[in-house]
Amino acid sequence: MMNAITDPIARALGPWAAELNGWSVLLRILCCALLSAVIGTERASKRHTAGLRTFMLVSLAGALAMMADLWLQKQTGAGIFLLSAATLVCATLIATNSLFISSRNQIKGITTSAGLMVSCMLGVTLGAGYYTLTLAATAAMLFCLSMLPALEGTLKDRSNHFEIHLELTSSHHLREFVATGRELGLKIDDIETNPAYINSGLSVYSIAISITRQELKKFKTHREIIEALSTLEYVSHIEEI
Repeated sequence: MMNAITDPIARALGPWAAELNGWSVLLRILCCALLSAVIGTERASKRHTAGLRTFMLVSLAGALAMMADLWLQKQTGAGIFLLSAATLVCATLIATNSLFISSRNQIKGITTSAGLMVSCMLGVTLGAGYYTLTLAATAAMLFCLSMLPALEGTLKDRSNHFEIHLELTSSHHLREFVATGRELGLKIDDIETNPAYINSGLSVYSIAISITRQELKKFKTHREIIEALSTLEYVSHIEEI
């Protein structure tokens, strides 16, 4: 088979690992469960909507679908992987349903949604017998999920654009807040009233801000700017989103 020639791990284990038989099926299922469990544990440790069981089930579904397609192809000679394609569509639907809008008008679950689709693809490649490819892709996925958030946070803090969640004691202070921001060198790009807090007694907004003053761009981080704004007496709460 092609994967016996191209996959180093399958070649090292022997021809049985590349073929579809009882032992190779067991190996692929065990590897799939282990790798997806590692990814799911990482997500669960950060309290995301999809955790250990979800990632394992989605990945196993991809592996089982691909192995079933390979078996049907061997039995019938058909070259269409219908079950794998259907499983990927279902995984995409599950991933889409993991998205939600928070009370602060943020779309949450994008990374988890993408992770579920990738996890299903890992199951498909492992079910096809591409052990090395799956292992390398799993390592790359874990690197993206575990190591890149720190770099992403640094790049985000150096950006001249950011958004804040702002709670004012009264809507009458909004104009004053905008004027103060302009004096500091902040341009208000967009203001949205947050309907989730209508009956809370607070005036709550999601505000997009651009830093226009050169001194702020060079020497102030988003956190320092927000800390300065939080000292305003009419600001009940403020944080970056």
